[in-house]
Amino acid sequence: MQDTRNTLPPVTAQQNEAALDEARLITETGVAARVAHLVDPVMKQLGFRLVRARLLQQNCQILQIMAERPDGTITIEDCEEISQAVSPELDVSDLITSEYRLEISSPGVDRPLVRVSDFARALDHEARIELTQPVENGRKRFRGLIRAIEGEGLDAQLMLERTDAHPHETIHVALPLRYLDEAKLMLTEALIRQSLRAGKLQQTEHTQKPETEDGSERPRRGPGRFRTDAKTKAKPVTPAGIQTSFKKGGGPTKPRTANSEGE
Repeated sequence: MQDTRNTLPPVTAQQNEAALDEARLITETGVAARVAHLVDPVMKQLGFRLVRARLLQQNCQILQIMAERPDGTITIEDCEEISQAVSPELDVSDLITSEYRLEISSPGVDRPLVRVSDFARALDHEARIELTQPVENGRKRFRGLIRAIEGEGLDAQLMLERTDAHPHETIHVALPLRYLDEAKLMLTEALIRQSLRAGKLQQTEHTQKPETEDGSERPRRGPGRFRTDAKTKAKPVTPAGIQTSFKKGGGPTKPRTANSEGE
């Protein structure tokens, strides 16, 4: 049983690599699936994990790519780095033939839960769960507090204390994550307070650049490693840092840049 309510020891390099390779329980379909297959290895080279890729139809077509570090954090600068790395790959592949806007963002406070480790970090928080198959009295949709995770990978089970149970229904249920279709944290006061504390800690940690034992700056990995970082003040951390830009598929039209916006 995994429990992350207590303070955990620092993550080792081996644990970090294992976290990067942790498989998602939920995958995309159609064009979004091909986009995810394309950008996932690029993001791993940079030390980030893909959370979700999807195409949204609003005022214009939007390709939204949610990303995070293995510990669940991300900054605006991280989003910019990912955008610079995946944009050329998307342009060359031409998976989306019409105009679209690229958004690289964090999962947000009320984030989707797509890996077993996401549930482990969300212990005692409320979530909405939807399964592909009914398991409890013919139900596929549940809402409740995440109490524990038993098992690993596709064999893991979620121990949920239901907050949507009727008087005659079972409150404590075990949900097989093998059948997970969608899961998302509910925006509660407790979740917001935890997110604010984590954001302050993350902002403090990112004011110092990583250094090697001899005091020199640690070399960059993956695409963009030859780029020179500007000596500017560290950018603030936000729950949903997004960089947006217009992409033009199937033609030589020059791309237009849109202003950054929140998720």
